[in-house]
Amino acid sequence: MSVQSTPSSVAPIRTLDKTGNVISTVGFQRFGFDCEVPLDVLRALYLRPHYVITAAPGQNGHSEIQEEETEHAKFTGAYGAYQSKSIFHPDTQSISYTTLSRFPPVKLLAPSLRKRILVTGGAGFVGSHLVDRLMVLGHEVTVLDNFFTGSKTTPFMIECDQIYHLACPASPPHYQFNAVKTIKTSFMGTLNMLGLAKRTKARFLITSTSEVYGDPEVHPQPEDYWGHVNPIGPRACYDEGKRVAETLTYGFHRQDGVDVRVARIFNTYGPRMNPYDGRVVSNFIVQALRGEDMTVYGDGKQTRSFQYIHDLVDGLIALMNSDETRPVNIGNGDEFQIGEFAELVREIVEKVQTEDGQPPERRVSIIHKPMPMDDPQKRRPDTTRAKEVLEWQPRWTVRMGLEEMVRYYKAKMIEGSL
Repeated sequence: MSVQSTPSSVAPIRTLDKTGNVISTVGFQRFGFDCEVPLDVLRALYLRPHYVITAAPGQNGHSEIQEEETEHAKFTGAYGAYQSKSIFHPDTQSISYTTLSRFPPVKLLAPSLRKRILVTGGAGFVGSHLVDRLMVLGHEVTVLDNFFTGSKTTPFMIECDQIYHLACPASPPHYQFNAVKTIKTSFMGTLNMLGLAKRTKARFLITSTSEVYGDPEVHPQPEDYWGHVNPIGPRACYDEGKRVAETLTYGFHRQDGVDVRVARIFNTYGPRMNPYDGRVVSNFIVQALRGEDMTVYGDGKQTRSFQYIHDLVDGLIALMNSDETRPVNIGNGDEFQIGEFAELVREIVEKVQTEDGQPPERRVSIIHKPMPMDDPQKRRPDTTRAKEVLEWQPRWTVRMGLEEMVRYYKAKMIEGSL
Protein backbone atom coordinates (compact mmCIF):
# COMPACT_ATOMS: atom_id res chain seq x y z
CA MET A 1 0.00 0.00 0.00
CA SER A 2 1.12 3.55 -0.60
CA VAL A 3 -0.25 6.99 0.09
CA GLN A 4 0.16 9.98 -2.21
CA SER A 5 1.43 12.76 -0.01
CA THR A 6 4.13 15.37 0.17
CA PRO A 7 7.58 14.31 -1.16
CA SER A 8 8.08 11.91 1.74
CA SER A 9 5.87 8.81 1.47
CA VAL A 10 3.85 7.97 4.57
CA ALA A 11 2.12 4.85 5.83
CA PRO A 12 -1.53 4.14 5.00
CA ILE A 13 -4.10 5.70 7.28
CA ARG A 14 -5.28 3.01 9.68
CA THR A 15 -8.03 4.09 12.04
CA LEU A 16 -8.49 2.11 15.23
CA ASP A 17 -11.55 2.22 17.46
CA LYS A 18 -11.62 2.29 21.26
CA THR A 19 -11.08 -1.48 21.42
CA GLY A 20 -8.12 -1.41 19.06
CA ASN A 21 -9.97 -2.80 16.03
CA VAL A 22 -9.67 -1.23 12.57
CA ILE A 23 -12.63 0.98 11.61
CA SER A 24 -13.52 0.08 8.02
CA THR A 25 -17.20 1.10 8.03
CA VAL A 26 -19.42 3.59 9.81
CA GLY A 27 -23.08 3.12 10.61
CA PHE A 28 -25.14 0.05 11.48
CA GLN A 29 -28.18 -2.00 10.55
CA ARG A 30 -30.70 -1.36 13.30
CA PHE A 31 -34.35 -0.36 13.85
CA GLY A 32 -35.13 -1.44 10.29
CA PHE A 33 -32.73 1.14 8.84
CA ASP A 34 -29.41 0.30 7.15
CA CYS A 35 -26.95 3.21 7.40
CA GLU A 36 -23.68 1.27 7.12
CA VAL A 37 -21.19 2.74 4.62
CA PRO A 38 -17.50 1.97 3.94
CA LEU A 39 -15.34 4.59 5.64
CA ASP A 40 -13.33 5.02 2.42
CA VAL A 41 -16.46 6.21 0.62
CA LEU A 42 -17.10 9.02 3.10
CA ARG A 43 -13.43 9.81 3.65
CA ALA A 44 -12.93 10.43 -0.08
CA LEU A 45 -15.55 13.20 0.13
CA TYR A 46 -13.60 15.34 2.56
CA LEU A 47 -9.94 14.22 2.64
CA ARG A 48 -7.95 15.55 -0.29
CA PRO A 49 -6.39 12.99 -2.66
CA HIS A 50 -2.90 13.16 -1.16
CA TYR A 51 -4.35 11.34 1.84
CA VAL A 52 -6.36 8.80 -0.17
CA ILE A 53 -4.86 5.32 -0.02
CA THR A 54 -3.81 3.91 -3.41
CA ALA A 55 -2.51 0.50 -4.37
CA ALA A 56 1.12 0.29 -5.55
CA PRO A 57 1.86 -2.39 -8.22
CA GLY A 58 4.02 -5.25 -6.95
CA GLN A 59 6.72 -7.18 -8.75
CA ASN A 60 4.16 -9.57 -10.21
CA GLY A 61 2.07 -6.74 -11.57
CA HIS A 62 -0.64 -7.18 -8.95
CA SER A 63 -1.50 -4.56 -6.37
CA GLU A 64 0.12 -5.17 -3.02
CA ILE A 65 -3.12 -5.00 -1.03
CA GLN A 66 -3.28 -7.27 1.96
CA GLU A 67 -5.23 -6.27 5.05
CA GLU A 68 -7.33 -3.61 3.28
CA GLU A 69 -8.05 -5.69 0.14
CA THR A 70 -11.49 -6.86 1.20
CA GLU A 71 -12.75 -3.41 2.14
CA HIS A 72 -11.27 -1.91 -1.03
CA ALA A 73 -13.14 -4.53 -3.06
CA LYS A 74 -16.38 -3.72 -1.23
CA PHE A 75 -15.79 -0.03 -1.89
CA THR A 76 -15.13 -0.36 -5.63
CA GLY A 77 -17.62 -3.17 -6.12
CA ALA A 78 -20.66 -2.03 -4.15
CA TYR A 79 -20.24 1.68 -4.80
CA GLY A 80 -18.01 1.81 -7.89
CA ALA A 81 -14.64 3.52 -8.26
CA TYR A 82 -14.86 7.25 -8.92
CA GLN A 83 -12.44 10.02 -9.66
CA SER A 84 -11.65 12.61 -7.03
CA LYS A 85 -12.43 16.26 -7.60
CA SER A 86 -8.82 17.36 -7.28
CA ILE A 87 -5.40 15.83 -7.87
CA PHE A 88 -2.44 16.70 -5.67
CA HIS A 89 1.01 16.95 -7.28
CA PRO A 90 3.69 16.40 -4.61
CA ASP A 91 6.59 17.56 -6.80
CA THR A 92 5.11 21.02 -7.38
CA GLN A 93 2.92 21.22 -4.27
CA SER A 94 -0.05 22.01 -6.52
CA ILE A 95 -3.64 20.89 -7.03
CA SER A 96 -5.27 20.29 -10.42
CA TYR A 97 -8.97 19.80 -11.00
CA THR A 98 -10.88 17.58 -13.39
CA THR A 99 -14.32 17.88 -14.98
CA LEU A 100 -14.74 14.11 -14.59
CA SER A 101 -15.35 14.40 -10.86
CA ARG A 102 -18.68 13.24 -9.49
CA PHE A 103 -20.39 12.23 -6.27
CA PRO A 104 -19.75 8.58 -5.42
CA PRO A 105 -22.39 6.17 -6.77
CA VAL A 106 -25.31 5.68 -4.42
CA LYS A 107 -27.26 2.60 -3.48
CA LEU A 108 -30.36 1.82 -5.52
CA LEU A 109 -33.08 1.31 -2.95
CA ALA A 110 -36.51 -0.15 -3.52
CA PRO A 111 -39.22 2.54 -3.34
CA SER A 112 -40.52 1.00 -0.11
CA LEU A 113 -37.12 1.56 1.53
CA ARG A 114 -36.21 4.93 0.01
CA LYS A 115 -37.21 7.79 2.28
CA ARG A 116 -37.79 11.45 1.47
CA ILE A 117 -35.67 13.27 4.02
CA LEU A 118 -35.47 16.99 4.71
CA VAL A 119 -32.38 18.32 6.50
CA THR A 120 -32.52 21.92 7.68
CA GLY A 121 -29.07 23.39 8.22
CA GLY A 122 -27.75 20.70 5.88
CA ALA A 123 -25.02 22.96 4.46
CA GLY A 124 -23.34 23.27 7.85
CA PHE A 125 -20.69 21.14 9.53
CA VAL A 126 -22.89 18.41 11.04
CA GLY A 127 -25.58 18.69 8.38
CA SER A 128 -23.21 18.15 5.46
CA HIS A 129 -21.92 14.87 6.92
CA LEU A 130 -25.47 13.70 7.64
CA VAL A 131 -26.51 14.59 4.07
CA ASP A 132 -23.51 12.73 2.62
CA ARG A 133 -24.42 9.60 4.55
CA LEU A 134 -28.12 9.68 3.64
CA MET A 135 -27.41 10.35 -0.05
CA VAL A 136 -24.82 7.57 -0.36
CA LEU A 137 -27.39 5.25 1.21
CA GLY A 138 -29.78 6.04 -1.65
CA HIS A 139 -32.40 8.23 0.03
CA GLU A 140 -33.96 11.36 -1.47
CA VAL A 141 -32.42 14.23 0.49
CA THR A 142 -33.39 17.88 0.38
CA VAL A 143 -31.54 20.61 2.23
CA LEU A 144 -32.96 23.87 3.55
CA ASP A 145 -30.31 26.38 4.63
CA ASN A 146 -29.86 30.15 4.74
CA PHE A 147 -26.07 29.78 4.35
CA PHE A 148 -25.33 31.86 7.46
CA THR A 149 -22.54 29.46 8.43
CA GLY A 150 -22.83 26.93 5.60
CA SER A 151 -22.55 26.98 1.81
CA LYS A 152 -25.04 26.77 -1.06
CA THR A 153 -26.81 23.47 -1.58
CA THR A 154 -30.02 21.98 -2.98
CA PRO A 155 -33.62 23.36 -3.19
CA PHE A 156 -36.43 22.91 -0.73
CA MET A 157 -38.93 20.02 -0.97
CA ILE A 158 -42.19 20.23 0.94
CA GLU A 159 -43.14 16.54 1.03
CA CYS A 160 -41.06 14.32 3.30
CA ASP A 161 -41.02 11.28 5.57
CA GLN A 162 -38.35 12.46 8.02
CA ILE A 163 -37.15 15.91 9.08
CA TYR A 164 -33.75 16.45 10.67
CA HIS A 165 -33.94 19.99 12.05
CA LEU A 166 -30.34 21.16 12.50
CA ALA A 167 -30.68 24.80 11.48
CA CYS A 168 -29.07 27.19 13.96
CA PRO A 169 -25.57 28.62 14.33
CA ALA A 170 -23.81 26.63 17.05
CA SER A 171 -20.52 28.40 17.78
CA PRO A 172 -20.39 31.37 20.19
CA PRO A 173 -19.00 33.95 17.69
CA HIS A 174 -21.72 33.07 15.19
CA TYR A 175 -24.71 32.85 17.49
CA GLN A 176 -23.65 35.95 19.47
CA PHE A 177 -23.13 37.96 16.26
CA ASN A 178 -26.89 38.49 16.04
CA ALA A 179 -28.50 37.30 19.27
CA VAL A 180 -32.04 38.22 18.18
CA LYS A 181 -31.68 36.29 14.92
CA THR A 182 -30.32 33.28 16.80
CA ILE A 183 -33.26 33.00 19.18
CA LYS A 184 -35.71 33.70 16.34
CA THR A 185 -34.11 30.88 14.34
CA SER A 186 -34.46 28.51 17.27
CA PHE A 187 -38.11 29.38 17.86
CA MET A 188 -39.54 30.34 14.47
CA GLY A 189 -37.52 27.80 12.52
CA THR A 190 -38.59 25.01 14.86
CA LEU A 191 -42.21 26.22 14.76
CA ASN A 192 -42.20 26.14 10.96
CA MET A 193 -40.62 22.69 10.73
CA LEU A 194 -42.97 21.25 13.35
CA GLY A 195 -45.87 22.65 11.33
CA LEU A 196 -44.49 20.87 8.27
CA ALA A 197 -44.09 17.64 10.24
CA LYS A 198 -47.67 17.93 11.48
CA ARG A 199 -49.03 18.42 7.95
CA THR A 200 -46.98 15.68 6.25
CA LYS A 201 -47.00 13.31 9.25
CA ALA A 202 -43.20 13.19 9.01
CA ARG A 203 -41.05 12.09 11.92
CA PHE A 204 -39.27 15.14 13.36
CA LEU A 205 -35.82 15.18 14.98
CA ILE A 206 -34.39 18.36 16.47
CA THR A 207 -30.72 18.67 17.29
CA SER A 208 -30.69 20.29 20.69
CA THR A 209 -27.49 20.81 22.62
CA SER A 210 -25.61 20.14 25.83
CA GLU A 211 -25.87 23.92 26.34
CA VAL A 212 -29.38 23.35 27.72
CA TYR A 213 -27.56 22.19 30.88
CA GLY A 214 -25.70 25.53 31.11
CA ASP A 215 -22.82 25.57 33.61
CA PRO A 216 -23.94 22.32 35.23
CA GLU A 217 -24.04 21.61 38.95
CA VAL A 218 -24.52 17.88 38.21
CA HIS A 219 -21.71 15.89 36.62
CA PRO A 220 -21.94 14.05 34.29
CA GLN A 221 -25.19 15.40 32.91
CA PRO A 222 -28.14 12.98 32.50
CA GLU A 223 -31.18 13.86 30.41
CA ASP A 224 -33.39 14.40 33.47
CA TYR A 225 -31.15 17.21 34.78
CA TRP A 226 -32.92 20.54 34.25
CA GLY A 227 -29.79 22.63 33.89
CA HIS A 228 -28.17 25.74 35.35
CA VAL A 229 -28.48 28.48 32.71
CA ASN A 230 -28.03 32.25 32.88
CA PRO A 231 -31.13 33.49 30.98
CA ILE A 232 -29.74 37.00 30.35
CA GLY A 233 -26.07 36.32 29.62
CA PRO A 234 -24.31 36.52 26.22
CA ARG A 235 -24.84 32.79 25.60
CA ALA A 236 -28.55 32.87 26.49
CA CYS A 237 -29.70 33.49 22.90
CA TYR A 238 -28.46 30.00 22.03
CA ASP A 239 -28.96 28.19 25.35
CA GLU A 240 -32.49 29.45 25.96
CA GLY A 241 -33.30 29.31 22.26
CA LYS A 242 -32.65 25.56 22.26
CA ARG A 243 -34.51 25.11 25.54
CA VAL A 244 -37.64 26.80 24.17
CA ALA A 245 -37.26 24.80 20.94
CA GLU A 246 -37.42 21.61 23.00
CA THR A 247 -40.51 22.96 24.82
CA LEU A 248 -42.16 23.71 21.47
CA THR A 249 -41.27 20.27 20.14
CA TYR A 250 -42.94 18.49 23.04
CA GLY A 251 -45.89 20.85 22.80
CA PHE A 252 -46.55 19.63 19.26
CA HIS A 253 -45.94 16.06 20.39
CA ARG A 254 -48.50 16.18 23.20
CA GLN A 255 -51.05 18.46 21.57
CA ASP A 256 -50.93 17.37 17.92
CA GLY A 257 -49.41 13.89 18.05
CA VAL A 258 -46.30 14.83 16.05
CA ASP A 259 -43.72 12.02 16.18
CA VAL A 260 -40.67 13.75 17.66
CA ARG A 261 -37.06 12.98 18.61
CA VAL A 262 -34.73 15.24 20.62
CA ALA A 263 -30.95 14.81 20.38
CA ARG A 264 -28.83 16.73 22.88
CA ILE A 265 -25.48 16.99 21.14
CA PHE A 266 -22.25 17.41 23.08
CA ASN A 267 -19.00 18.86 21.70
CA THR A 268 -18.41 17.46 18.22
CA TYR A 269 -15.48 17.92 15.85
CA GLY A 270 -14.31 16.73 12.45
CA PRO A 271 -13.58 17.72 8.84
CA ARG A 272 -15.56 20.68 7.45
CA MET A 273 -15.78 22.37 10.84
CA ASN A 274 -15.42 26.09 10.19
CA PRO A 275 -11.81 26.93 11.18
CA TYR A 276 -12.87 30.40 12.31
CA ASP A 277 -15.90 29.50 14.39
CA GLY A 278 -14.12 29.95 17.71
CA ARG A 279 -14.43 26.35 18.88
CA VAL A 280 -11.57 24.86 20.82
CA VAL A 281 -10.70 21.96 18.48
CA SER A 282 -10.50 24.01 15.29
CA ASN A 283 -8.70 26.84 17.11
CA PHE A 284 -6.00 24.53 18.46
CA ILE A 285 -5.40 22.65 15.20
CA VAL A 286 -5.21 25.74 12.98
CA GLN A 287 -2.92 27.56 15.40
CA ALA A 288 -0.58 24.57 15.69
CA LEU A 289 -0.47 23.97 11.93
CA ARG A 290 0.44 27.61 11.36
CA GLY A 291 3.17 27.47 13.98
CA GLU A 292 1.31 29.95 16.16
CA ASP A 293 1.05 29.68 19.93
CA MET A 294 -2.08 27.86 21.06
CA THR A 295 -4.58 29.86 23.13
CA VAL A 296 -6.16 28.35 26.24
CA TYR A 297 -8.77 30.44 28.05
CA GLY A 298 -8.57 30.45 31.83
CA ASP A 299 -6.25 28.07 33.67
CA GLY A 300 -7.03 25.17 31.34
CA LYS A 301 -8.58 23.10 34.13
CA GLN A 302 -12.11 23.33 32.69
CA THR A 303 -13.18 20.08 31.04
CA ARG A 304 -14.87 19.10 27.78
CA SER A 305 -15.81 15.83 26.13
CA PHE A 306 -15.27 15.52 22.38
CA GLN A 307 -16.99 13.17 19.91
CA TYR A 308 -16.09 12.61 16.27
CA ILE A 309 -18.56 13.54 13.55
CA HIS A 310 -19.15 9.99 12.28
CA ASP A 311 -20.18 8.86 15.77
CA LEU A 312 -22.63 11.74 15.99
CA VAL A 313 -24.20 10.94 12.60
CA ASP A 314 -24.58 7.31 13.72
CA GLY A 315 -26.34 8.53 16.86
CA LEU A 316 -28.69 10.89 15.02
CA ILE A 317 -29.75 8.22 12.53
CA ALA A 318 -30.22 5.67 15.32
CA LEU A 319 -32.42 8.07 17.29
CA MET A 320 -34.47 9.07 14.25
CA ASN A 321 -35.31 5.45 13.43
CA SER A 322 -35.84 4.26 17.02
CA ASP A 323 -39.02 4.50 19.07
CA GLU A 324 -37.44 6.78 21.71
CA THR A 325 -39.27 10.09 22.17
CA ARG A 326 -37.44 11.30 25.28
CA PRO A 327 -34.36 13.55 24.95
CA VAL A 328 -31.17 11.58 24.33
CA ASN A 329 -27.61 12.74 25.02
CA ILE A 330 -25.26 12.02 22.11
CA GLY A 331 -21.65 12.58 23.07
CA ASN A 332 -18.37 11.02 24.11
CA GLY A 333 -17.78 10.39 27.82
CA ASP A 334 -13.98 10.71 27.47
CA GLU A 335 -13.33 13.90 29.43
CA PHE A 336 -10.29 16.16 28.92
CA GLN A 337 -8.99 19.19 30.73
CA ILE A 338 -8.60 21.87 28.06
CA GLY A 339 -4.92 22.35 28.89
CA GLU A 340 -4.24 18.63 28.45
CA PHE A 341 -6.27 18.60 25.26
CA ALA A 342 -4.11 21.39 23.83
CA GLU A 343 -1.02 19.27 24.48
CA LEU A 344 -2.63 16.30 22.71
CA VAL A 345 -3.48 18.41 19.65
CA ARG A 346 0.07 19.78 19.52
CA GLU A 347 1.46 16.23 19.65
CA ILE A 348 -0.79 14.99 16.83
CA VAL A 349 -0.06 18.00 14.60
CA GLU A 350 3.68 17.38 15.04
CA LYS A 351 3.15 13.68 14.21
CA VAL A 352 1.26 14.39 10.98
CA GLN A 353 3.73 17.07 9.88
CA THR A 354 6.67 14.73 10.51
CA GLU A 355 5.01 11.84 8.65
CA ASP A 356 4.45 14.16 5.69
CA GLY A 357 8.13 15.12 5.62
CA GLN A 358 7.52 18.61 7.02
CA PRO A 359 8.51 18.54 10.69
CA PRO A 360 7.73 21.81 12.54
CA GLU A 361 10.55 24.33 12.80
CA ARG A 362 9.73 24.89 16.47
CA ARG A 363 7.39 23.50 19.10
CA VAL A 364 4.50 25.92 19.54
CA SER A 365 3.80 27.21 23.04
CA ILE A 366 0.50 27.09 24.93
CA ILE A 367 -0.54 30.51 26.25
CA HIS A 368 -3.42 31.54 28.53
CA LYS A 369 -6.03 34.29 28.19
CA PRO A 370 -8.98 35.36 30.40
CA MET A 371 -12.00 33.05 30.56
CA PRO A 372 -15.12 34.21 28.60
CA MET A 373 -18.30 34.98 30.54
CA ASP A 374 -20.58 32.03 31.43
CA ASP A 375 -18.16 29.48 29.94
CA PRO A 376 -19.06 26.10 31.50
CA GLN A 377 -16.44 24.59 33.81
CA LYS A 378 -17.43 20.97 33.24
CA ARG A 379 -19.16 19.20 30.41
CA ARG A 380 -19.53 15.44 30.05
CA PRO A 381 -22.58 13.46 28.94
CA ASP A 382 -24.24 10.63 30.77
CA THR A 383 -24.96 8.43 27.71
CA THR A 384 -26.66 5.56 29.56
CA ARG A 385 -29.94 6.18 27.74
CA ALA A 386 -28.29 6.13 24.30
CA LYS A 387 -26.50 2.88 25.13
CA GLU A 388 -29.64 1.22 26.44
CA VAL A 389 -32.31 2.35 23.95
CA LEU A 390 -30.24 3.06 20.81
CA GLU A 391 -27.49 0.48 21.34
CA TRP A 392 -25.17 3.37 20.47
CA GLN A 393 -21.84 4.42 21.89
CA PRO A 394 -18.86 6.26 20.38
CA ARG A 395 -16.38 4.14 18.43
CA TRP A 396 -13.78 6.76 17.48
CA THR A 397 -11.02 7.66 19.91
CA VAL A 398 -10.30 11.35 20.28
CA ARG A 399 -6.78 10.72 18.98
CA MET A 400 -7.99 9.01 15.78
CA GLY A 401 -10.53 11.72 15.07
CA LEU A 402 -8.04 14.50 15.70
CA GLU A 403 -5.50 12.95 13.35
CA GLU A 404 -8.06 12.83 10.54
CA MET A 405 -9.11 16.42 11.21
CA VAL A 406 -5.49 17.61 11.24
CA ARG A 407 -4.97 15.98 7.83
CA TYR A 408 -8.11 17.71 6.54
CA TYR A 409 -7.01 21.18 7.69
CA LYS A 410 -3.45 20.61 6.51
CA ALA A 411 -4.69 19.69 3.04
CA LYS A 412 -6.93 22.79 2.95
CA MET A 413 -3.92 24.94 3.82
CA ILE A 414 -1.89 23.39 0.98
CA GLU A 415 -4.77 24.17 -1.37
CA GLY A 416 -4.76 27.76 -0.19
CA SER A 417 -8.39 27.55 0.90
CA LEU A 418 -7.65 27.97 4.62
